[in-house]
Amino acid sequence: MADARPFHWEFTPDPVTREVFRIEGGVPLRGEVPISGSKNAALKMLAAATLTGERCRFTNVPEIEDVRVMAETLRDLGVVVDHPEQNVYEVASGDVEWLFVPLEAAAKMRASFMLLGPLLSRFGRVIISNPGGDRIGRRPVDLHVESMRTLGATIEYRNGYYFATAPGRLRGTEVRFPFVSVMGTENAMLAATLADGHTVIRPSAQEPEVDDLIEFLRKMGADVERTYPDTIEVQGKRRLRGADHHVIPDRIEAGTFAIAGAVTGGRVTLTGAPCEHMTAFLEVLDRTGVDAQCDADRITVDGSALRDGGFRAVDIATAPYPGLATDIQPPTCVLLTQARGVSHVHEAIFEDRLEWLTELNAMGARIDIPDNHHAAIHGQTPLRGTEAEIGDLRAGASLILAALAADGESTIHGAHHVKRGYENIERKFADLGARIARLEEGTTSTTS
Repeated sequence: MADARPFHWEFTPDPVTREVFRIEGGVPLRGEVPISGSKNAALKMLAAATLTGERCRFTNVPEIEDVRVMAETLRDLGVVVDHPEQNVYEVASGDVEWLFVPLEAAAKMRASFMLLGPLLSRFGRVIISNPGGDRIGRRPVDLHVESMRTLGATIEYRNGYYFATAPGRLRGTEVRFPFVSVMGTENAMLAATLADGHTVIRPSAQEPEVDDLIEFLRKMGADVERTYPDTIEVQGKRRLRGADHHVIPDRIEAGTFAIAGAVTGGRVTLTGAPCEHMTAFLEVLDRTGVDAQCDADRITVDGSALRDGGFRAVDIATAPYPGLATDIQPPTCVLLTQARGVSHVHEAIFEDRLEWLTELNAMGARIDIPDNHHAAIHGQTPLRGTEAEIGDLRAGASLILAALAADGESTIHGAHHVKRGYENIERKFADLGARIARLEEGTTSTTS
């Protein structure tokens, strides 16, 4: 496992430019907005490209910070990553010089841990740091590590790093998770594609992003199949080839803009939207009285019910797909502040995902949070402009929605969090008529 290059356990993080969103609320949003490629699919595709030395080409990749960080991490490993045009990435992992994923990458983005499976399976060794990402509760990587051990790897944890080796090839086996894990499923699946023998993964995550990854792997020549809704089977191959792939649309971004149209009382059409992946969310909209019409890859949302007395209170609970996605729960909470009656929210995935609701209360909402997993939202309450602090990606997008619906001006600090997962979000909102601007801290400017 030794390497001639020295390790540096201390690091100085890249300086983050502190930015704010300045938003003048109360404007009904109207028009069309294109939905970008899926963040959660694109990051896994880039990791999967290291399974082969041949070129892989991806289109519809979102121009977001997390993709940029993943691309830089791959380049640091010696992978050739080209970005020839907007939303297009090309990856060639012919000679990976340095099988070490540093703390810097892990601190910025949890998805960096997705490199464990493919690098270990192809090269037989990797050193990878514990991941970071949003602070929304415990998101342990134990499941990833144990699945690699089940496949035959030896993994030691020292000084914040996992030292993983797999002499020869990983061995196909049954990987059984104690509960559904999206990234755990994906990491085990990537590792199994080059393992010796047959692997069965259950219960496997059923998210569309997982199936998109399966489609890409099959293009590479992998023998991967979802044999039951909660079971994925993999027959390992000696090598895989390069492939081209178009990343699916981002269902979380689509849901965010759908709620924006509703909560501002506007009318917004989402183009390139993945209707077939949003059934649970669209059912919630229907129960609240939001008019949402799906037509192939377009969703039109009419928020006129807001002007006719408000939406209906509903109870929601997050769950693995095909249930309501935990990532769409925060925006949905903004919608429920404008619903008549009391809505109950059960966040069943992450224990700290409801913490941001204190910021929503500061804007005039009336939300009780009895514990880390439950909230009661009392509506219909007018929201007012204020200053707020973004703590994570999805809460950040949700605070933007609240500010757009609020009366008066809001200053939302921590805009850099939103850049991690939404492509040019302020421009898309401005094109719908929002008065919004992204500014560096301390800058004074009117929104436009």
